[in-house]
Amino acid sequence: MSWAQAADAVAATCFLVGALLALIAAIGILRLPDLLSRMHAATKPQVLGLWLVLIGLGFRLREPETVGILVLVGFFQLLTTPVANHMVGRASIRAGQVREELLVVNELDGVIPGPGEPRGAP
Repeated sequence: MSWAQAADAVAATCFLVGALLALIAAIGILRLPDLLSRMHAATKPQVLGLWLVLIGLGFRLREPETVGILVLVGFFQLLTTPVANHMVGRASIRAGQVREELLVVNELDGVIPGPGEPRGAP
């Protein structure tokens, strides 16, 4: 087996596992009961799935310029996804969209004021 064939096999494996993780994230978004659980399901497997797809692309394309761009894409995804989900979570608590009975610990109780009037979708 040559280097190119081995790299293509690694790329195919990364593509399949990354697609499977994206499917698991989609199923989690549909099946989980509340907003915070759905956010967790959307973030964790989705980012790992994206990284696996980017690694697969790097092994498949094998060009240094392209691999550099893929590393930047993955790096910025790791930077922006937690911040975006943090802000969505805080906004959902402010809007009253979080089901308090499903929380084990609410560290933002008293830090973020509750909703003054109902906002957002039910």
